Amino acid sequence: MARIDETRTFIPVAIAVLTVSDSRSLAEDRSGDTLVARLEAAGHRLAAREIVADERAEIEARLRAWIADPAIDVILSTGGTGLTGRDVTVEAHRAVYEKEIEAFGTVFTHVSMAKIGTSAVQSRATGGVAGGTYLFALPGSPSACRDAWDEILAAQLDYRHRPCNFVEIMPRLDEHLRRK
Repeated sequence: MARIDETRTFIPVAIAVLTVSDSRSLAEDRSGDTLVARLEAAGHRLAAREIVADERAEIEARLRAWIADPAIDVILSTGGTGLTGRDVTVEAHRAVYEKEIEAFGTVFTHVSMAKIGTSAVQSRATGGVAGGTYLFALPGSPSACRDAWDEILAAQLDYRHRPCNFVEIMPRLDEHLRRK
């Protein structure tokens, strides 16, 4: 059974939040605010925050720049995971992934089913790894961001979470780049 091992020390990670929207400003970004509030309440550090338009090239460029930044461990994006023509966040994420975390989308769908029923099929939430950085694309609603954080990411980004978590394998994410 999953649990927090209080004998281990919490290790904060640096998290960047990217909101994908053609219409929101930082003042109106409730989903980004939700993620920032939760990650800070958990003891993590906000490393960067931006809003970009629903343009695949812009999203990819921001993701690549943050992946290249050694001060960023995790990127959370919100918005653009749906089915409309302007929803290109998933494609941008997959273009930069070295490895996709397929189970993230599956678990997110399971969590969403309990909250919104079959409407969960309309989300394409995804996760992956690139350049030693974790990336997660979440839907653009504050409730979906809460669900992803509260039900999945809070535990997986806590080094004390057992039996395993994302933080404990962070030092090995880019080992293939260091091989000679």
